Amino acid sequence: MHDVFHRFVEQLTDSPDTVDLRNVLAETASSLDLPYFAYLFPSPTVGRATDLTSTYPHPWTSHYLRSGYEKIDPVIHRARSRRETFSWNAGTGELGLSKVQQEFMDEAMQFGIRRGFTIPIHDRRGLFASLTFASDETQPLFFRVIDRYERALQLIAIFFHVHARRKLVAGQIVADVALSRREIECLQWASRGKSAWDIGHILGISQRTAQFHLDNAKKKLGVRTITQAAVRLATSKNSDHT
Repeated sequence: MHDVFHRFVEQLTDSPDTVDLRNVLAETASSLDLPYFAYLFPSPTVGRATDLTSTYPHPWTSHYLRSGYEKIDPVIHRARSRRETFSWNAGTGELGLSKVQQEFMDEAMQFGIRRGFTIPIHDRRGLFASLTFASDETQPLFFRVIDRYERALQLIAIFFHVHARRKLVAGQIVADVALSRREIECLQWASRGKSAWDIGHILGISQRTAQFHLDNAKKKLGVRTITQAAVRLATSKNSDHT
């Protein structure tokens, strides 16, 4: 576990954007036999979208964000009100669910999210986030892994939150042009060969909205193609480190 954690920290530090952050945590979780994770940051700013970085099935994350499920998610409700980690099982009713919340959990189970371990994050700036590791595996196996690595997972959550908040900023100046956070996210995924349809599923937005952000980025940067816009973004990032 010591080697896994240090590799995670090194890779996290070297990650240039949110896409790489996700991949680093996905690799770390997989090495610990934890199939799913979800880092959720409900924006404290009215009108701003919730940030969700996860390996949950894309149809579920898209549906979750479109439906505003963070408002009724019983795991998020519980994480907001406490600082201690907690485990949960969607099928037992142990979270004291309302009818609407139970229907929500029933939906989650249809996508293979049956049990989880959640780490509430309340940082010194008063911001709230949570990191959940989840599984559809049999309960004893999943929680045996959690019990073994609980302390390390808490440290992973803290490190990830710090780096995610630095990367998930409101925007960035690229080639003397201000791009929004969402425009940058869409360009980052496009640079990895993802279509507007793919990006929409990954970010929990419609294909039309993803294309809208990509087109906006192109117009702002004065280029004709998404590839050219992605190159401008990459060049800007490289110049920031020189």
